[in-house]
Amino acid sequence: MIILYTLAMLVCFVLLARIVDLFFISSLDKISSDLRLSSDAAGATLMAVGSSAPELFVALFAVFKPGEHQMIGIGSIVGSAIFNLLVIVGAAALVRKTKLTWQPIFRDLMFYTISVGLLVWFILDGNFTLTEAGIFLGIYVIYVIAVIYWKKVLPYPEREYDIREPEVEGKKSIVGVFDRLLTLIFPQKNRYYQVFFFSIVLIAGLSWALVELAVVISVALNIPESIIALTVLAVGTSIPDLFSSMIVAKQGRGEMAVSNAVGSNIFDILVGLGLPLLIFMLIHGGAIDAGGSNLTNSTIILFASVILLSLLLIFSKWKIGKAAGVILIGLYIFYVVVEIILL
Repeated sequence: MIILYTLAMLVCFVLLARIVDLFFISSLDKISSDLRLSSDAAGATLMAVGSSAPELFVALFAVFKPGEHQMIGIGSIVGSAIFNLLVIVGAAALVRKTKLTWQPIFRDLMFYTISVGLLVWFILDGNFTLTEAGIFLGIYVIYVIAVIYWKKVLPYPEREYDIREPEVEGKKSIVGVFDRLLTLIFPQKNRYYQVFFFSIVLIAGLSWALVELAVVISVALNIPESIIALTVLAVGTSIPDLFSSMIVAKQGRGEMAVSNAVGSNIFDILVGLGLPLLIFMLIHGGAIDAGGSNLTNSTIILFASVILLSLLLIFSKWKIGKAAGVILIGLYIFYVVVEIILL
């Protein structure tokens, strides 16, 4: 049975990746044009929602699932943040050397450091409270405002968040079969508001399935739910970001890959955690347990990774290349090995 559960999880990951890539993000791009959002505002809000929707829904369903499975939601957010920061940025650096525009990257790293610092503080405290969830959401509002007005503080060239038009895979590939099936059930792409809402429904359903499968696999293998979330769920929900980041890096737009990775992480922590926790505590009251050595260690590693990336960029004068890529990906491999050893 464990093989069937694992295959089901893989199918969910593939479907999530294709729905986000083919339909969800492209519909959000068109909606942001309708709303006349600047590229920075669109990137910090709608595009962040697009790339982080799976993590948000996994956290939401994990927090509300009876039986105190909140470690799955919190762990998937923390694990995804580590993967995005080390692997996605590292892969973008390996693909092509890039000179970053330091002003927006500095802004995002500053807010990300604050976000992760607060996350470490709240987790070391042992639980999340209603006030702490509110602080997360409040800081995200401040971040969006900062994004909109940052050019007036530190002027820099316009960053483009254009979304490449996704292509349906070839008919003979397994992914192509999924693509054709999704194309049949989705509304026409010119009806992008309908595409957006239909995407939300399917992403929510698949995220619910992932939470249920994570619980079942955790019990079957006698592995803590936090470990499943920090590794398998985190990587699975971040694969779409990895592939899209490598594509734009090859096109010479490595800055977009770094910006999207850091920006998505800010959304994951502040909204992906803050919103589900806030809703749960408003309904049920009390606080949510955030203990566990695995989660605490991973959060501290995440904070150390943010500091390391910041120092790498500063000392390299905001350039990333193969050396930085090897260091970052090597650190992620070391992190996974340590998590496995500590099981």
